[in-house]
Amino acid sequence: MERRIRVLIAKPGLDGHDRGAKVVARALRDAGMEVIYTGLRQTPEMIVSAALQEDVDAVGLSVLSGAHMHYFKEVKRLLEEQGAGDVLLFGGGIIPDEDVPRLKELGVAAIFGPGSPTSEIVSFIRQATAARWEAEKP
Repeated sequence: MERRIRVLIAKPGLDGHDRGAKVVARALRDAGMEVIYTGLRQTPEMIVSAALQEDVDAVGLSVLSGAHMHYFKEVKRLLEEQGAGDVLLFGGGIIPDEDVPRLKELGVAAIFGPGSPTSEIVSFIRQATAARWEAEKP
């Protein structure tokens, strides 16, 4: 039996709009991945706790509030502190292009802006996860 990719989708902060996160979650589910959607108004601590409990391969953050630098940095820091720094961290939302290189320096694997094809997100997660699983083989 083949292992299924497990992805947690989260909406950090006070942002109350989650349509895009739900569209991505549905697309990942329809592509055969196991998806955990945490809902609105999550703290970085809540997100990382859920990621650890669910033993996910990837965490996707959807940020529209402008606080993306803070949330990605905190989630990445907490994942590393908990020994889960190898969990793929990606995101989307309203994130200025000039912030993407800084986010990647922090360890965010990819940012998908509005209008990104869900097939591109699915493909990215599959490729990144396959590479990680291959590297873990003895």
